[in-house]
Amino acid sequence: MAAEPTRKASRWMRRLRGLYAITPDIVDIALLVAKVDAAIAGGAQIIQYRNKSGAPALRRKQAAMLSRVCDGGGALFIVNDDVALAREVGAAGVHLGEDDGDVGRARAAGGEAMLIGVSCYNDLSRAKRLVGEGADYVAFGSFYSSLTKPGARRAEPALLRRAKRLGVPVVAIGGITAGNGRALVDAGADALAVINDVFAHDDVAEITRAAAAIAACFEPDATT
Repeated sequence: MAAEPTRKASRWMRRLRGLYAITPDIVDIALLVAKVDAAIAGGAQIIQYRNKSGAPALRRKQAAMLSRVCDGGGALFIVNDDVALAREVGAAGVHLGEDDGDVGRARAAGGEAMLIGVSCYNDLSRAKRLVGEGADYVAFGSFYSSLTKPGARRAEPALLRRAKRLGVPVVAIGGITAGNGRALVDAGADALAVINDVFAHDDVAEITRAAAAIAACFEPDATT
């Protein structure tokens, strides 16, 4: 069973619902900020800063700027992989993949209030184990073919239903669009993690429209 979350972590866990937009690798800080601001304007509730190739100085600058943007826009800000960076910029949390360290070390470094999310791919047993170690949310996927990770392990929507029994928010990722996202929400996803279908546009107005279309997957279906 997961450790009882702190009051702050519990509040952040309740906000883990809706469009979870993950940033692409962009060197231009102003462009990255403009794109994230546009995604929040379209309804992104969570922003994850993910930059696997940037220099440390660039990542610090970008993360600090995005933290302020998220604070101003009311979005939850999460940093991929780097607990120290998440603490430095005042992020709500950190997201860990299977090669990014374990939950216990992240908790020790980040503190009890830090939100810790984990990638679980198509492995429910991994999710159970990590929730038991104190993970605050779990992410599964890829559910569809992904441009970011074309060789990613595939998961089935039924996994989301089973994962709901873990008692923490469940995030779906991988090739998600406005056209296929509602099926995952109906299957039990609390949040839809998206990179390309939001950020692949050059025009920030298109980013806002794309974000709004995915966010609409969480609205009641007018046809039912």
